[in-house]
Amino acid sequence: MEILIYKILFLTCVFVCLVEGIKFNLYPNTQKCLKEDMQANQLIVGEFEVTAVPESPEQTVDYIARDTRGHILSQKEHISKGKFTFTSEVYDTYEICFISKVPPHSRGITREVTLVTKKGIETKSYEGIGEAAKLKPLEVDLKRLEDLSDSIVQDFALMRKREEEMRDTNESTNSRVLFFSIFSMCCLLGLATWQVLYLRRYFKAKKLIE
Repeated sequence: MEILIYKILFLTCVFVCLVEGIKFNLYPNTQKCLKEDMQANQLIVGEFEVTAVPESPEQTVDYIARDTRGHILSQKEHISKGKFTFTSEVYDTYEICFISKVPPHSRGITREVTLVTKKGIETKSYEGIGEAAKLKPLEVDLKRLEDLSDSIVQDFALMRKREEEMRDTNESTNSRVLFFSIFSMCCLLGLATWQVLYLRRYFKAKKLIE
């Protein structure tokens, strides 16, 4: 029983740590992007807050989420505080950018941005699931831990797949480099042989050697 309790506490701590929160400074007329790898069909939920700037009311901040192909998944302009959600289409690296804009005649100042993101099972409301299914609190925690365990297994499977792809790429690259090296050596040997024969005929023609 104690071992089960320790496992529950450990996995609960892991689950809590998966919620990502970050705070950074956004300078005038600049943008800052945060990138992360996402699995296919994964839900991402985020909440942001930008500090108010009474000294520069014309300074605005925009938000945009896109993939490596440039597809815009979520976008908002003139933000101060709010939430966003989008679903990843394929496994890719997605970025969330905050863009500070200041008119030429205005003087902007640094703004502080707070961002909290959740993805996958972190976005599920287990309290609502428990109420709908009439589950006990312990059963809800076990359901959460079960989903978390499945998510970790999927992440490890994805990491293993990527490791295999990288290994295959590495082996293929090594083979190509080996063949290229052999081809280069053959070319050098052929060129050296041709030079020796050419110089021999030249020296014979000049009667420098017999």
